[in-house]
Amino acid sequence: MKHKKDKKEFHRTGDQRKALFKALLTGLIMEEKIKTTEAKAKETKKRIDRIINKAKKIKNEKTKLAAIRDLKKVFSQAVIKKLSGEFINQFSDRQSGYARVIKLGRRKSDGAEMAVVEFVK
Repeated sequence: MKHKKDKKEFHRTGDQRKALFKALLTGLIMEEKIKTTEAKAKETKKRIDRIINKAKKIKNEKTKLAAIRDLKKVFSQAVIKKLSGEFINQFSDRQSGYARVIKLGRRKSDGAEMAVVEFVK
């Protein structure tokens, strides 16, 4: 049964899944738009909301060090710098819904549903 299962495994081990989403999230933050399969796009959208909410805590002096420490576990310094700079100002008035998924159709080679994940401006 699939009770209380909110994440997909994507037929990968935990370390492979972690590396996959680290690459997807890093690409999304640095490029602000990525093209991937629909299932990965939906999962990336869920995860980027959590990441940006953590980055918003950098504004508060009491939670600044803890927020940076949490983000350093996953991302490089360049990504953290971009998150703490542009993104905090861009999404300061939003509570959630920082990214959107736009469906593109099927990929020609294998028929996988494709989608674009981009930030809401």
